[in-house]
Amino acid sequence: MNLRDDARELQGELAVLRRALHREPEIGLHLPRTQEKVLAALDGLPLEISTGSSLSSVTAVLRGGAAPGGPVVLLRGDMDALPVTERTGAEFASRIAGAMHACGHDLHTAGLVGAARLLADRRESLAGDVVFMFQPGEEGWDGAGHMVQEGVLDAAGRPVDAAYGLHVSSSSYPTGVFASRPGPLMAASAGLHVRVVGAGGHGSRPHDSLDPIQAACEMVTALQTMVTRRFDVFDPVVVTVGTFHAGTRRNIIPDDASFEATVRTFSPAAAERVAEVSVRLCRDIATAHGLTAEVDFVPEYPVTVNHAGEHDFLADTVREAFGEERYEQLTDPITGSEDFSRILDRVPGAFVFLGADATGDPETAPTNHSPLAAFDDAVLSDGAALLAELAVRRLDRLVEEAQGARTT
Repeated sequence: MNLRDDARELQGELAVLRRALHREPEIGLHLPRTQEKVLAALDGLPLEISTGSSLSSVTAVLRGGAAPGGPVVLLRGDMDALPVTERTGAEFASRIAGAMHACGHDLHTAGLVGAARLLADRRESLAGDVVFMFQPGEEGWDGAGHMVQEGVLDAAGRPVDAAYGLHVSSSSYPTGVFASRPGPLMAASAGLHVRVVGAGGHGSRPHDSLDPIQAACEMVTALQTMVTRRFDVFDPVVVTVGTFHAGTRRNIIPDDASFEATVRTFSPAAAERVAEVSVRLCRDIATAHGLTAEVDFVPEYPVTVNHAGEHDFLADTVREAFGEERYEQLTDPITGSEDFSRILDRVPGAFVFLGADATGDPETAPTNHSPLAAFDDAVLSDGAALLAELAVRRLDRLVEEAQGARTT
């Protein structure tokens, strides 16, 4: 049987694993129960397994038998959940208060286990080694960066030659459809943290105080004007204020007010400029009102960029293995961010979305990160099969390219 047929045979087991992960979501870099489940699922496979020292990662290396010392392909699945209280009502809903796999990382983890099992069965014919990267802390914790520091890109004893990752979506794409694009796929992210410091007093006598709330509100509005007037519409910038905190009672002017914003960009030039302009803007508004502003601009993840040749290889693989109708090339990048960008900054590769809508209408379905987000685990076998196909075909091509270079 081919990889897709073999993956279908694993579907039931992968769904059981996915639902077990979903019931016990963990947040951040330390996921002991998740790590335990992954290690149990990999037990008995011919893998060289190591775990992280600063995070609950799992790195597994499969040595191919057809070309010892040959090329290396990395496959990644992130494992962490979100601080969201689930409201899906599913039988396997989260049992952990305030935590939910609202972004589908439970499917990523189970799917990567499936890919490991599929490739382990083909170990002797593999034209190189495969690194399976089970990663904590994608949701704002830079788990990929931590794993790079701990050596995941050299886990096979030599550098990774190509890397691939997959992300399910509870909306936007029909179930089972893969979607990606060459070049920038997802935005860079950064955090803007602002504390406006004034002088508190009685709400009935604002002239005797320095009101930080009014100045902070002006900053929030001015940041939106900044986006539309200081940046090229064809190199987009998104600034969204997600938190605003000030005061204790309606008749008290507080000493300070604070807010935080997420900033998304698609080019290094825009990222550098928005860091400079937003900080200066907030400080200048505070100064104009006789206050001070403590402003920090914190870069998080870089732009996720699909290497053109690797995107084309991935798209061709989907079309050949699953059919033309199963691949959709996106016109525009996504304003979400991904720390798989850390890998693609260092290694040629590509990232792809997989529609996993469980409602039957992806246009109206709750989105990733929603407490109502529902993912159809029927896509697990195809996700596992695609990751395995990418590894097999890319290893073969890398060997062919190396042989061609030697003959010329």
